[in-house]
Amino acid sequence: MPGALLTDLYELTMAASYLRRAMTAPATFSLTVRDLPPSRGFLVAAGIEDALDFLASLEFEDDDLAYLVDEVGFDRADAEAFRDLRFTGDVWAVPEGRTLVAGEPLLEVTAPLPEAQMVETFLLNQVTHQTALASKAARCVLAAKGRDVVDFAFRRTHGLDAALTVARTSAMVGFAATSNVAAARRYGLAATGTMAHAYIEAFPTERQAFTAYARDFPDRTTFLVDTFDTLEGVRTVIGVIRELGLSERLAIRLDSGDLATLAAASRRLLDDAGLSQVRIVASGALDEFEIERLLDAGAPIDAFGVGTRMGVSADAPSLDTVYKLVEFEGRPVLKLSTGKVSTPGAKQVFRGPGMADLLGLREEAPPHGTRLLLEQVMAGGRRTGPRATLADGSRRFRADLAQLPAEARRITDPRPWSVPRSPSLDALARETEDRVSHHR
Repeated sequence: MPGALLTDLYELTMAASYLRRAMTAPATFSLTVRDLPPSRGFLVAAGIEDALDFLASLEFEDDDLAYLVDEVGFDRADAEAFRDLRFTGDVWAVPEGRTLVAGEPLLEVTAPLPEAQMVETFLLNQVTHQTALASKAARCVLAAKGRDVVDFAFRRTHGLDAALTVARTSAMVGFAATSNVAAARRYGLAATGTMAHAYIEAFPTERQAFTAYARDFPDRTTFLVDTFDTLEGVRTVIGVIRELGLSERLAIRLDSGDLATLAAASRRLLDDAGLSQVRIVASGALDEFEIERLLDAGAPIDAFGVGTRMGVSADAPSLDTVYKLVEFEGRPVLKLSTGKVSTPGAKQVFRGPGMADLLGLREEAPPHGTRLLLEQVMAGGRRTGPRATLADGSRRFRADLAQLPAEARRITDPRPWSVPRSPSLDALARETEDRVSHHR
């Protein structure tokens, strides 16, 4: 697992200062998204499991401490205090796969102040990145309207770890397969792939390339038909299928040009040849907006390979996540910075049918007909249950997808649902703001 130095320096300097002053009373921090990007009507929680793994294994190694003293300039007394530091707190979180909107906590930590402070950077890194990716992939699934969507992002993600994360989060929200073989093995996903233009160019003729590939992989042949002339490529495929007597798991792939027009023309050629079972796969600079445009135009496309734009969440590559202190020593606290006002107190989201959410205080009794969105996932530094599986996240996402309001599901101009505050939370916020305003 990653080490304790995977943090910003200021987290360590604050933690050291707290420890010097024995400021180790319980503190609650809330990790939320301030505002959704304009192209998002909802978020899909992800990154929680990796965050919990980090918390459960938090420990400074001898070489970590030596580096902090010798190179960074910490006192040896600080290093000795860090040596004994472990995460001993409690965590409430929205389970992976659940949907939510801005202002609703994704995760809350209650722990001794130095512990809760120094884990901020890692938690923000994992939850922000993975939630952004899962939310983008979910919109691609919505746009495809039941057609298969496949992860083609590996070559364009921001690093190898990101490629694995993309494969996992996209599978959680309904992608059918991934081109990433390592991810397929790690997470038990379907691995899929076709051929590159280079394969076709390596043979004297397109027909020879198609024939060779089909002979080698007769039970899973997808022909890339746009290397030279797309429709002529489809005609060549028809000839090869007839020559070799192929019948199962056949497809053509369109990767360039006017995909809607080419898909329609290709479908006619295939159907006229009695090959209605041959599927059409589209790829090439696709995302949820382009998928929606193609289907609205009536393009007879059966599956979409989605790469770069999903793999880096191109239209919203980051989220406005924050990790804010909301309570210390039983005293609610808040921030009053312009445009960045926080909400005090340990919180809970009470969810009714149809995403009728209410933001309240953790200790409030749930209103009738609601359930708790945040679940306690760590107590005393230990998980409260086994690590959630990919299947668990997928199940939650499917259940929430059925409840999403139509406005939030829209690909173009989505509208998130509103989340009012409970009277108790409203009262606490007013009281805390008055107290802070009079004593600052």
